[in-house]
Amino acid sequence: MSDRIMYVKPGCPYCQSAREGLTSHGLDWEERDATVDEGWKRELFEHSPRGVVPTIVAPDGVTVGWEGGG
Repeated sequence: MSDRIMYVKPGCPYCQSAREGLTSHGLDWEERDATVDEGWKRELFEHSPRGVVPTIVAPDGVTVGWEGGG
């Protein structure tokens, strides 16, 4: 289990970009689809009140959204 969690929704191009960015930096993560599990959806809204995906929760903080980079 990773200490990084990424909340996603199907078909999200920003989520795909985040996957590619994390992978290119050799980082691992646990992915949680906020549309298939109510608990994960609640967790997403705790970190991002507007439910923005991707939301990445890591030991060093929370990143809401993705604009590239890594």
